[in-house]
Amino acid sequence: MTPPTETSESEANNAATPSFAELGLSQPVLEAINEIGYETPSPIQAQTIPLLLEGRDVVGLAQTGTGKTAAFALPILSRMEPGAAKPQALVLSPTRELALQVAEAFESFASKLPRVRMLPIYGGASYSTQLSALRRGVDVVVGTPGRIMDHLKRGTLDLTELKYLVLDEADEMLKMGFAEDVEAILADTPDSKQVALFSATMPPQIRKISQQYLNDPTEVTVKSTTQTSKNVSQRYLVVSYQQKVDALTRILEVEDLDGMIIFVRTKSETEQLADRLRARGFSAAAINGDIPQAQRERIVSDLKSSKLDILIATDVAARGLDVDRITHVVNFDIPTDPESYVHRIGRTGRAGRTGSAISFVTPRERRLLSHIERTTRQPMDKMKLPSISDVNETRLSRFDDAITEALAQTERIQSFRDIIDHYVRHNDVPESDVAAALAVVAQGDDPLLLDETHDPLGKLPDFGQRDGRSESRDRDRAPRASRDDLAPYKIQVGKQHRVMPGMIVGALANEGGLGRNDIGSISIYPGFSVVELPKDLDLSRLSDTRIAGQHIDIQPDRGPKRGGRNGGGRDGGFRGGDRGGYRGGNDRRGDRGDRGGYRGSNDRGDRRGGYRGGNDRDDRRGGYDRRDRY
Repeated sequence: MTPPTETSESEANNAATPSFAELGLSQPVLEAINEIGYETPSPIQAQTIPLLLEGRDVVGLAQTGTGKTAAFALPILSRMEPGAAKPQALVLSPTRELALQVAEAFESFASKLPRVRMLPIYGGASYSTQLSALRRGVDVVVGTPGRIMDHLKRGTLDLTELKYLVLDEADEMLKMGFAEDVEAILADTPDSKQVALFSATMPPQIRKISQQYLNDPTEVTVKSTTQTSKNVSQRYLVVSYQQKVDALTRILEVEDLDGMIIFVRTKSETEQLADRLRARGFSAAAINGDIPQAQRERIVSDLKSSKLDILIATDVAARGLDVDRITHVVNFDIPTDPESYVHRIGRTGRAGRTGSAISFVTPRERRLLSHIERTTRQPMDKMKLPSISDVNETRLSRFDDAITEALAQTERIQSFRDIIDHYVRHNDVPESDVAAALAVVAQGDDPLLLDETHDPLGKLPDFGQRDGRSESRDRDRAPRASRDDLAPYKIQVGKQHRVMPGMIVGALANEGGLGRNDIGSISIYPGFSVVELPKDLDLSRLSDTRIAGQHIDIQPDRGPKRGGRNGGGRDGGFRGGDRGGYRGGNDRRGDRGDRGGYRGSNDRGDRRGGYRGGNDRDDRRGGYDRRDRY
């Protein structure tokens, strides 16, 4: 491996940074990034792009959000010959969310290359859509390892003419149990391909892969020095995904704001959220990579001139956006990395002004929040959701202000006073009643005040505390679904496949589209594992999921039918055997006991298995405590 070069962002910023044109990118790519608003390359881009344009293999060590996507996408697009029948470039990403983001970035960078065709491939998406696109021919495939492997085994993805392969977030892919899939994909592609591997860390397994599958790679390391502006107050609100729009509506009503940018992760979400806000009476517009440049310029102009108050944008679309009147930034979807967070909230608090940043965080996104706080060295304040009473108070205050403003228009008031006097004389109605009737006419069908006895948002979730853990640690865990909503399922991977609980959770969450709060206990046995998942789970969503290179072949766990769920003595327990059982028995409970165990067999509860293995008989090789799942 070529000796590594190491640069910090601050050093790179102090040095003479080359322009994108000086890096050797093609003219169509330069036109695209200029239109997006990219001005100067980030350190990882400045160092990596020339190497990739030369055809060198590269190992890039940098945190997510330092511009890695552009670092590999721009040189690939510059060297690509559009219109080939088979994929020329493959990008492997650990999660469907990241795969979608990378695919959208490629589309933006290729806006001046109309013949280049992109396809994201990930678990949970329609096979028919992916197959029809592959039959028509694509140039760039961005996908998760499990679904890519599935297409390779089906023979529906042909990588025989692949020229460029990128491993994005390689360390995360290995943590999630995709090591065997990644190596199988690398081995199944042409030796002549160019490989770029990007990772935040360099564990031994990453080092081994780079030595085995990359050709004399150059290692580029960029240390991040991420900081946020002191002029921006930073708050977060814990909210479920379903509550986000209602919570946002309340914030828009109560906060003293001028202009606002709301960030979401995908292009489709910008349009959907803009439509929902407009339906609620707010002046909102979407901006994303599909918006033509002329329309983008009109939207930004309207935002600057106060014709538009709210802009919903993706990270890429907001690049280069500079509007002084932006007082608030809302992370409707919290970014997956600190650098993106810093770039987002940098849209407010400019030129010495103060700004406000609000991040919506679902319970299972606590780790993202913690990572951002640690990296920026600036904790966020927990925000209290405005109540219905707060909204009503704000509405009354604005109604008062509207009346006061109207009273200042003396001439118009006099003309309407004569009309009101005429109505009062002829209908014998008090003036106060006429004023109330006029308010009803002006308000329309929507009530001015909300019903304080019914809060549609209900109770917001929280990170919670349990088992005496500190709040900061407990925030790393999402609330689990009720046990009554879960059922055991059997998957055909176990200890002999060297799986760990975190690998199962990662694959189910990202390949199968489940949320981590949908996953209950996990018990790992030699040849299989038992996982608690929602009772009404659509198994077709998980039919193609792979863990440690194995199809999981998920089925409801029938198990022995002896024993009740809360049976007593040695014979009780959840799906237990003669003496085993889930927390079964009065004197030998499954969480402690000598003969307990989830799906325990006759009299010793399966020596190799057991949920929370006991002292000397339940699980001599160790059961998995629920806390070990991550």
